[in-house]
Amino acid sequence: MRERRKEKAADKRLKSFDRILSWLYILFILFAVALIIYLFFIQVIDIKKYRVKARNQRAGQNFAVRGDIYDRNGIKLATDKVFYNVFARRADYDEDDSSPEVIAKQLAPILKIPKEQLLKKLNSQNQIIAVKKDVDRNTAKEISQLHLRAISLDKKNTREYPQGSLAAHVLGYYNFDADIANGVEYTEKDKLEHVENTVKFQRTQKGKIIYDFMTDPVATATNPKGQDVTLTIDAAIQHICEKELQKMVDEKEALRGTVIVMNPKNGEILAYAVYPTYDPNNFRNASPDLIKNWTLTDVFPPGSTFKIVTVASAMELGKINEHSKILDTGKTTIGKWEIKNYDYDVHPYPGEISLEYLFEHSSNIGSINVAKTMTPKEFYDMLKKFGYGSKTGIDLPGESSGLLPYWNNWDQGIHATMAYGYGTSVTAMQMISAVQALANGGVRVTPHVIKYSPEEEAVKVHRTQVVSQMTADVITRLLARSVNNGRSVIKMDNYNVAAKTGTSRKPKENSSGYTPYMYTSTIGYLPASDPQVLIYVMVDSAKVGAIWGNTVAGPVFHEVAAQIARMMNLKPDKVVPAKTNN
Repeated sequence: MRERRKEKAADKRLKSFDRILSWLYILFILFAVALIIYLFFIQVIDIKKYRVKARNQRAGQNFAVRGDIYDRNGIKLATDKVFYNVFARRADYDEDDSSPEVIAKQLAPILKIPKEQLLKKLNSQNQIIAVKKDVDRNTAKEISQLHLRAISLDKKNTREYPQGSLAAHVLGYYNFDADIANGVEYTEKDKLEHVENTVKFQRTQKGKIIYDFMTDPVATATNPKGQDVTLTIDAAIQHICEKELQKMVDEKEALRGTVIVMNPKNGEILAYAVYPTYDPNNFRNASPDLIKNWTLTDVFPPGSTFKIVTVASAMELGKINEHSKILDTGKTTIGKWEIKNYDYDVHPYPGEISLEYLFEHSSNIGSINVAKTMTPKEFYDMLKKFGYGSKTGIDLPGESSGLLPYWNNWDQGIHATMAYGYGTSVTAMQMISAVQALANGGVRVTPHVIKYSPEEEAVKVHRTQVVSQMTADVITRLLARSVNNGRSVIKMDNYNVAAKTGTSRKPKENSSGYTPYMYTSTIGYLPASDPQVLIYVMVDSAKVGAIWGNTVAGPVFHEVAAQIARMMNLKPDKVVPAKTNN
């Protein structure tokens, strides 16, 4: 009985094992069928997908170079230079054609490195050895023709500025290693790096290009390039401005200065000289103060050049006209402050003066009385229309809005000093942008250094009617007559120049009060009958000789204007009386 139960139990275990074995067999069959189907899909049906995946793993493309930057006449101002770094790999040394001795013998004459020095470098214990950096294309080609297995070439590029420091603060610089830029290199970064058609190809594990019937050998050897950018800058005019500015800064031992030349009709900047300057080829050696375009970031009291805007504002509001007479008492007291004209000792009480006299003698008291014809809100609103207290929108980075106190915070002192350029602080670009409106029939145009296509210009260059054509024409006539009446150095023989000089005391940076130094400036346009060129000169902290707008900035203005008139062949608009023989 007991033996029968044992037999039944054994039989039951065998049957259970057979069932498990059968299921395992079935599962194995199913797995094999699934694997066969999967492999069929991979190797027959879906082969294209995996071929693409494998191709992508081997895919490569040449790095893109940035587009070039040109001046308005096609002179190259910035470009990419391709160079190579030479490396050795210890893992690929052997005793035959890739031993350090053989490599040193072959590379020494090409790299112009003594063989012993090169051999010592190749015997370094580092796995990757930097043999030489920044070799040119021809040298790299000679090395590649040697087919040295242990030597590799790493292609790099750097930014080069063929004209050196010319227009450095406009161009800026580009640092490939940190991807940091300034100037136009920054504002036009997307365009300079935009590549429309990139050529892709396949490489082996060691970086060799795999050529097939679809591979273009020329394209694989050519770096894709970004789009070029053309500036409004004229390199010849830029050179003149930089040369004349530096000459005056050196002569007067000044701290810094700027000359900006603009086409008042369309806001294009023809020259933008900033001193001190730097060489963007060696931007790493330049201090942040040198690289910074202070004419956009730093503000200063504009002084008497601001009287142009004061008179134009009152005239546009109908408070005065071309023939108005303004009381000039020579000096006045506002609060506890006494304000007087700069020539008070010579003309203590001019009395009723014309606007022409106001400009010619740069009357502070006359300007104050013109400003008093406007309420603070009226004056403030006009200054905002001229662009003060706001960015001009120039296509360069780092622009400041300047300082224009809100009209509700004006007291008598601010209202008065605003009239002759002390109540506000401006940037150099704001100043030339404001006067540009008067040289362009009352229409202010966004200043710009980039030459835009018509489509781009419609978006990036704005036009604002600041004053009427009549007001602009009257101010131009008054300025031109004031220059012709006087003995100013800015007067020209063949052209009527609508211009104004200015001198303002330099405020202390970290406290109230003023330093012993001055800002001297001159702004104007010519020919006055049909303005083609607007010039602004500002020199900061001149230390030698007479320090006035007419004696420091004025000579620079005259020389720059005279040379530009010749270069641009401007039509004279001044009739010179013929000499008569008695």
